[in-house]
Amino acid sequence: MDAFLVSLGVVALAEIGDKTQLLAFVLAARFRRPWPVIAGIASATLLNHAIAGWLGALLAGLADADWLRWLIGASFLLFAFWALIPDRLEEGGMRPAAATGAFVITAIAFFLVEIGDKTQVATVALAAAYQSLVAVTLGTSFGLVLVNAPAVLLGERAARWLPMAWIRRAAAASFALLGLATLLGWIGT
Repeated sequence: MDAFLVSLGVVALAEIGDKTQLLAFVLAARFRRPWPVIAGIASATLLNHAIAGWLGALLAGLADADWLRWLIGASFLLFAFWALIPDRLEEGGMRPAAATGAFVITAIAFFLVEIGDKTQVATVALAAAYQSLVAVTLGTSFGLVLVNAPAVLLGERAARWLPMAWIRRAAAASFALLGLATLLGWIGT
């Protein structure tokens, strides 16, 4: 039980204000389907953290820190440009994305964004310290979902009263700042 509770607490604290909260907010605003987005976050995180706990030591030894910093920084800059592209929903008045589309896109995006993230690294360290893969994986995954679910619910509601152009610009600016800060070494992965 200690492994679960410590893992939950460490990741929940580390996740507050993290880039994945921004991603959760953006995805919720784009899809306007909070529950499939939350389910996508939970599924992606569970898989990502299970892999991190299982293969963490091997992956940590293979990745060069500078290369990883450049890759993640460039990814943030690409997310910034992507955030500026209007959805077809905004342009043509189409229905919001189906629940399955929101789930699949969220799961893929969260899985990729979590690669090399501090919560993934924390999962590796916690799994090594507690030698309890299941408890650590469930604890870190639940901690991440616990912190991101409010961002999803807020993002979905904000999309109802804020113009999507403002949300896109704010998200793009935030991702661009994260990308530049990562490339300059001001924040670590």
